[in-house]
Amino acid sequence: MFSRDEEAFLKDQWICRLATITGDGWPHNVPVGYAFDGEAFYISSDPDARKVRNIRSNPRVCLVVDVVEGKRGVMIQGEAALIESGREFEEAMELMERQRGWRRSRPGEQVIIKVKPVKKTSWRI
Repeated sequence: MFSRDEEAFLKDQWICRLATITGDGWPHNVPVGYAFDGEAFYISSDPDARKVRNIRSNPRVCLVVDVVEGKRGVMIQGEAALIESGREFEEAMELMERQRGWRRSRPGEQVIIKVKPVKKTSWRI
């Protein structure tokens, strides 16, 4: 889905803005750290965070990864899944630790938001 330049850009950044939809239909947008494996984005969150509650009721999300210098970025619309335990949780934690140096959490301490892109738009990349 991503060009080589887009993938390099996405792997070079580590902060994005994640937009979810509240139960009453309002957008909720927060900056979050992420890891990217070339196919999906992984975001660690407190289990009771607003974004997690929103995803439980509506998995459609939007991510924006951009930089001010050069006005470059990528917007990703996708489907989010919550990973709370198991092998996929451990693999996502390993990826985040390897790419970002983040402390590994145990199931129950954090939930992983996995975003699979459906559409993307990029500019100046």
